[in-house]
Formats: sequence, C-alpha cells, structure tokens
Amino acid sequence: MFNSIALVGGTHGNETSGIQLIRNWQQFGLPSRFNELNVSLSIANEAAIAANVRFVDEDLNRQFTFERLSNNNSAKEAELAKALNQQLGPKGDSNTDFVIDIHNTTSEMGATLIILEADEFHIQLARYVKQQMPEANILVEDEKPYLEHGYLCTTGKKGVMIEVGGQPQGVLREDVYLLTQTMAEAILDFCAAYNKGQISTDALPACEAFRLGNNVSFPLDVNGKRTAMIHHSLQDNDFKPLIPGAPVFRTFDGKDIVWENETETYPHFINEAAYFKLDVAFATAERITL
Repeated sequence: MFNSIALVGGTHGNETSGIQLIRNWQQFGLPSRFNELNVSLSIANEAAIAANVRFVDEDLNRQFTFERLSNNNSAKEAELAKALNQQLGPKGDSNTDFVIDIHNTTSEMGATLIILEADEFHIQLARYVKQQMPEANILVEDEKPYLEHGYLCTTGKKGVMIEVGGQPQGVLREDVYLLTQTMAEAILDFCAAYNKGQISTDALPACEAFRLGNNVSFPLDVNGKRTAMIHHSLQDNDFKPLIPGAPVFRTFDGKDIVWENETETYPHFINEAAYFKLDVAFATAERITL
C-alpha cells in the first residue's frame, strides 16, 4: 500500500522534461484519476535550474549514500542532499513509500524505466509499464543492493527513475516531454491499481528488460586525450544489439575500432553529454526477461 508518493524533477538542473512536468502539475493539478493517491511534487535543485547546469558543485544524484549523507561536505549539492533526505526519507527508515525521480538523457534511449531491484514488486511494475507503453525500455540496475546506490530515489522505501531521451541539455522537446508524462502517469496508474489490490504478476505478461553491465570508456592517449569518437553506426542505437566485430569507435585518423567481446551487448547512454568529463562512451547491458 502506497500511503505517500513523491514525484521529483530537477535533480539535474538542465534536464527540463521533469522540471516542466512537475511545474505543470503544481500549477494545474494531477489528472483527476490520481486523486486517491497522496502525491507530493518537488523540484530538487533550484540553483542548478537557475544556472541551467546539471549541478553547481557536485552531482546531486550521487550524494545519497549513507557515507556521503553523514560526511561534512560543504558542496551545495551535498548540503542539499541532506535536506532532501530529511524531506523525503530519511534513507533506510523513510517516511515516503515511493520516490519517482525524473531525468533526461542526450542519448536516444526513448522512455526508459530504471529499476534498482528485480523482486516481485518491481517485476510487476516493469510489466505493467511495458504493457501500457510497449515502446518503453526497462533498465535493471541491481548490480548492488538498493540502499547502496547514491541516487535520490533511494530516499524512499522504494524508488525508481524515469530516463527519457534524446534531448539536448537545457532544451525542452515536446515529444520527449510527452513520453515523460506518459511514463509518469503509467507508474501512477500502477500505484493506484496496486493500492486497490488489482495487480497480479501472473496476469501481467513477461516483458523484455536490460540488465546493466559495465561502462565502456573512449580510447585515450598517454596524455588522457581522446583518440576516437563514437562510430556513426553505433550512434543513436541505444538498446540495439551490438554484435562482435561491429564498429564501435572511429579514430581521428580514420580507422575503425570494433566490438571485440565474444558476445553481443545492448549499449545505452551512448555518447551521453553528462558523462563527457568521465570519458564514458556508453554502458553495456544484457537482455533479460522479467
């Protein structure tokens, strides 16, 4: 039973779909079919939004580990995380049953639901959302226990993220915004049905999902400078199979670097602008069934 649900936008200040959706719902109200749900609407990082940047000092969506929440860190987002943890959590003993955090990506990931556990509840949620939105992608990031993640959504007893792209940073695209709204409403529809006891795993068809693997870095020279870029055949093909021998990078002197692993993978966050400073080219995943 969900007695309290928190919808959050603006965890990253230049990811505009969630910011606009929250502001619209604050102004005009949630759709009436959600009147029975206790939903709070929050904007997380107003300073980053005002500056139209992902964050001011440090990434807010990495601050919510127990270690970071207990550290004396003067960074703006570190202090903000502690305040948000009190508002939404506290983490590990939360007063919020479910936190839904809304994000955008510059990668062509479409509407992606990120779940951090593959237990019965999250399988039900994934199947329900996939049934309502066949075009949606389900990404499972359960490489470590739920409470070990540093994501804002883990301040709730349960938490998920909506990730929709591709959308340039600081730009609002109608198609991406509408996908964001549709997925948010599908999750709230699930919550309403769940509260009424109308959800059954057996009644929901199994769905395709992708389990997070590893980050793949850009090739670098001895000075840490990139020597290649994403190959055009990989660009914008998030969640499409990358097979052994297929080109991944094109070096600046015109040579192809191919996928040398023995098995196919499903890349996502391909050429994500927010990961530029980290030199992350994309993340891998295996295709699974939930």
